[in-house]
Amino acid sequence: MQQQSGQPELVEGSLPVFVFPTELVFYADEQTSHKQVLTLYNPYEFALKFKVLCTAPNKYTVVDATGAVKPQCCVDIVIRHKDVRACHYGVSDKFRLQVSEQSQRKALGRKEVTATLRPSAAQEPPSPRPQEEERQMREQLADSVFFEQTTFQTESRSQSGGPSLLTVLLGLVCMAALMLPTLGEQESTVPVYLHLSVTKKLVAAYVLGEPGGESKPLMNNCMLFVLFHHQFQWI
Repeated sequence: MQQQSGQPELVEGSLPVFVFPTELVFYADEQTSHKQVLTLYNPYEFALKFKVLCTAPNKYTVVDATGAVKPQCCVDIVIRHKDVRACHYGVSDKFRLQVSEQSQRKALGRKEVTATLRPSAAQEPPSPRPQEEERQMREQLADSVFFEQTTFQTESRSQSGGPSLLTVLLGLVCMAALMLPTLGEQESTVPVYLHLSVTKKLVAAYVLGEPGGESKPLMNNCMLFVLFHHQFQWI
């Protein structure tokens, strides 16, 4: 029985990739040109996932270097030049966009895009002849080594680290409050103005268990201790 499928079998590297533009030009004296947008189109009937590689990843910031494109849709990839220096004038770097199916790891297609930093738009070099331009392009892409571009997501990036000093101090104050005598306790050497009510101790216990959500058992134990201690003193 012949298997029917809505799409032909795809060979690695044979899928055409549609990207616009095919060349990025950054100008040192134009701040607005330091941010460029690549648009990746998916004219096919199946979803594609993509990955952005670069020959000089330390010079650029790519927002969403990996992602997916729905069928017959497109996605914008923002590229920022973050190392605008005179020593990089005229240097052509390359970006490679690799696409594959959602369920596969092999690259079905790829497209190279050149990126060049120039000092000014007024100093635009003369355009080479088509044959000379094609020869230069082949030489540049022949020996290029591409690296994975680090994904930059300011919206979803979360800061990791230990608790702040304010959190630690707040925890110590709450623990000290739980250790103070309860209001109404007779046999205590602690001054009366340091005796706390059950409500204040419950608040301190709640604050101890609130940050991060991982200290809920500690909060429950502290609450049980306060309630038990309050009931025990009236027996």
